[in-house]
Amino acid sequence: MGCGRVGARIAAILDHNRHQVTVVDIDSRSFRRLPADFSGDTIIGTGIDEDVLRSAGIERAGAFIAVTNGDNRNIMAAQVARLIFEVPEVVCRIYDPVREDSYRRLGLTTVCPTTTVSAIILDHVMRANEDSSHRPGGS
Repeated sequence: MGCGRVGARIAAILDHNRHQVTVVDIDSRSFRRLPADFSGDTIIGTGIDEDVLRSAGIERAGAFIAVTNGDNRNIMAAQVARLIFEVPEVVCRIYDPVREDSYRRLGLTTVCPTTTVSAIILDHVMRANEDSSHRPGGS
């Protein structure tokens, strides 16, 4: 669910690796991000709507990935996929680190770009700072 840059990339890679992929997005223009050779399906609608999910084939899905720009939508759709349709693998992107931690504790598999990117940047800066302090004349 969600065909922004991340969703389109995930869909393209899964499709390239011969997985059956259906992308759901509320804006048909988002599907332009998919590669020309994308062989999966696209459905206009919201992943919170059970009928939309059924038409996307959720009852046969091995995985559901919620990567829209809205934390609430992603959380709700992930809960629907997990609890109502019992999809075996559900992954949900949540931008808010506090909410991400709460929902992870409730059993959702979550990804928080805010904490992930922050950690990568801090690691880089701290290592660079450490390296410079070991050089002659370093602080």
